[in-house]
Amino acid sequence: MRLVDHLPPPGADPVEVVEAFAAWAADGGRPLYPHQEEALLALASGDHVVLATPTGSGKSLAAVAGIVLARNRGERSVWTAPIKALVAEKFFDLADLLGAENVGLATGDAAINADAAVLVCTAEVFANLTLAEGDRSPAEGGTGFACLDEFHYYGDADRGWAWQVPLLTAHRCQFLLMSATLGDTTTIATDLQERSGRTVTEVTAVTRPTPLYHAYRMTTVAESVTEAVEKGLSPVYVVHTTQAAAIERGQAMASLPLTSRPQREAIAAALDGVKFAPGFGQTLARLLRNGVGVHHAGMLPRYRRLVEKLAGEGLLPAICGTDTLGVGVNIPIRTVLLTALTKFDGKRVRTFSAREFHQLAGRAGRPGFDPDGHVWAQAPEHVVENARSMAKAGDDPKARRKASKASPPANFVGYDEKTFERLINARPEPLISRFRVTADLIATVLTRPDGPTALKELLRTNHDTELRKRGHKKRAIAVYRSLEAAGVAERVRDADGRCAGVRVGSLVEGQDERSVLRFAAPLTPFAIEVVSTLDQEDPAYHLEVVSVVESVLDQPMPLLNAQRDAVRGAEVARMKSEGMLYEDRMAVLDTLTWPQPLAELLDACFVTYRSHHPWVEAEPSPKSILREMLESGESFGGYIHRYKAQRSEGLLLRYLTDAWRTLDRSLPDDAYTEMLEDVIEWLGALIRATDASLLDEWVRLTGQPVHDHAEPVAPAAIAGPPRAWRTAVRTAAFGWVELLASRRYALLADRTGWTSSELAVAMRPYWDEHETLGIDADARSLRWFSLTEEPGRWIVRQQLADPEGNGDWSLVAEVDLAEAADAGVPTLRLLSLAPTA
Repeated sequence: MRLVDHLPPPGADPVEVVEAFAAWAADGGRPLYPHQEEALLALASGDHVVLATPTGSGKSLAAVAGIVLARNRGERSVWTAPIKALVAEKFFDLADLLGAENVGLATGDAAINADAAVLVCTAEVFANLTLAEGDRSPAEGGTGFACLDEFHYYGDADRGWAWQVPLLTAHRCQFLLMSATLGDTTTIATDLQERSGRTVTEVTAVTRPTPLYHAYRMTTVAESVTEAVEKGLSPVYVVHTTQAAAIERGQAMASLPLTSRPQREAIAAALDGVKFAPGFGQTLARLLRNGVGVHHAGMLPRYRRLVEKLAGEGLLPAICGTDTLGVGVNIPIRTVLLTALTKFDGKRVRTFSAREFHQLAGRAGRPGFDPDGHVWAQAPEHVVENARSMAKAGDDPKARRKASKASPPANFVGYDEKTFERLINARPEPLISRFRVTADLIATVLTRPDGPTALKELLRTNHDTELRKRGHKKRAIAVYRSLEAAGVAERVRDADGRCAGVRVGSLVEGQDERSVLRFAAPLTPFAIEVVSTLDQEDPAYHLEVVSVVESVLDQPMPLLNAQRDAVRGAEVARMKSEGMLYEDRMAVLDTLTWPQPLAELLDACFVTYRSHHPWVEAEPSPKSILREMLESGESFGGYIHRYKAQRSEGLLLRYLTDAWRTLDRSLPDDAYTEMLEDVIEWLGALIRATDASLLDEWVRLTGQPVHDHAEPVAPAAIAGPPRAWRTAVRTAAFGWVELLASRRYALLADRTGWTSSELAVAMRPYWDEHETLGIDADARSLRWFSLTEEPGRWIVRQQLADPEGNGDWSLVAEVDLAEAADAGVPTLRLLSLAPTA
């Protein structure tokens, strides 16, 4: 039932809106609970609301009511969520309720209808929006109502600042703070009331609409899942500590008798027409057809949404995933099965916190669908095995002594049934302020007319302790000085030479959005300084810019480790062929890591940079993921296949998106060359071709035809393949030359289709005649490269720069344009490596 069709026209009496909303909810089979009515009446009277009720108690319905009341006032609304999957889910839910034309989405990488009256976004997007807008009234275009969902993230060490900043800056906005695991929020509520002058109503409820039943299981996971399905307690969400464990469990469970034939036929019908890419996509398709889903952050968004859709239709008895379930993704679950009560938090293995446990446990049982929810915790596998050995031995003392005893795995952190009981009864930990100062925060606030004053107020009145506030002020001064040194910020002086304000970026009327700089990484100012020293006349300029930008992005360790292993594997093969001793080989391998372009330049520049910016905590981390894809002309799927990184497709997509956003939006205008623009265009097309599921669903909602994203859309003025493909092909061809120059035939074999032996034999006559192969700027220039267009293909010729400059050797390759269109990027196939004809 579309909510918008049941509401009075904007400007109606709020009481009329409340009554219409309550009637709509009742007509839809969801009459309001008392705590929902209390929250709705408080929102209608203009109060802020802190809604701390159990999972499944209908908090989202209260948020929809807040949006409806803001719509009635003619004000813009914002709904924030901690992860992009949850943002997408809420976006489509609201589009169904309010009409697609009235709802927008923004996640930092994607934006759909972002100027709509209702915006669903990540907390960071809204925090940056409020930093830029300041205390703008709704009548002036400011936000009138904001729901900060999963507000317990306020205490997250890395991201908590984004939940705090709106409370500090948007004083005229009405807030709804929601979470099932808030704990004591008295300090936050008191501060919010003092800043805004609005009353804060705290709504709590201790009674869950669907009761939870807990059990500590001394069975195997397979036995527990089978039992749950047989007893009608499915869907079962099986929680794992790692993505790899979730996938392995899913594959093991695919053989369990979880579905009937009619269920499998229904799944097959639901999957009809769904495209699954090679690798993990095909694995997922097989699991889904057997009633088993997989859900974790390393998956492509379109696969996660598919699992959520099938689960929502009741087609998946079991879903294996990680604790992404605990951040509010609305997968219908009857039973939550915890395979362990511990997790690795990035530093160590530890027991779940009370908040983490209750976030996961609270997902069990859907109000209105399930009479109850079940939370099962598996005893450690070695404990279960030992208990069975003892049971088999019976009461015979001799047999019990001889019974085999399994040992716990390495680095095991123990837990038992008492641990489970303690977590069940524990209250969520207190929320701790996590405000922090970054270059992005400083730059965003200073773009405002009242920037310096607003920044001082933000530093003075944030929720941190006085000691930490003093540290923030010192850091803010240091950060601003670094922005000045990078040429990003400058002081504006009056006629008497006194400072009258600050200008950030090139905010000149008529310039594009790149003029408003957004720093995707803390070291973006460092990257700007390094890029300014590069020679734009160098044919490799665009690649060096890419390497500089990659060095300031987060390290996607699974991908980097795969690159390192490939480098070491190729080197081991070479050393073995040369008869090197094992000890010597191991000594060499210890020095090898993943490719690190410009490492020496970046290290030298950073020594100078840090001497002027001692506040900087991060360091550049040279890496070559995007650059390697450019140099090899490799597709997204090809890269994943080569490094066997099927579990990290989502990670690679996020990394490439961060690289695209930084390249496209964070560099000064004068850093862009035509070839760099081509790279940015190509990368954006590659990202869209890999996963455009959000855009496709939006298009369907608006009634427009869905486009095939397999082929990147070329600019209207250019006929045929995208211009950016030429850049990718040229870069890839020279990347092959660099590998030939260093005689890394094994690595080149992965890209060309030739074996390392075939490459070595082909190059032997060259090395008999020449001692070196040029890879300098001249060797990279256009005079050594040509591209010939033929029907359905390109022929690429890259001459080898021999020491005498004769160019009497060439590598010749082809690009199949039909294959390139399917993959979204061109891929070279080596045809010959021989003297120039």
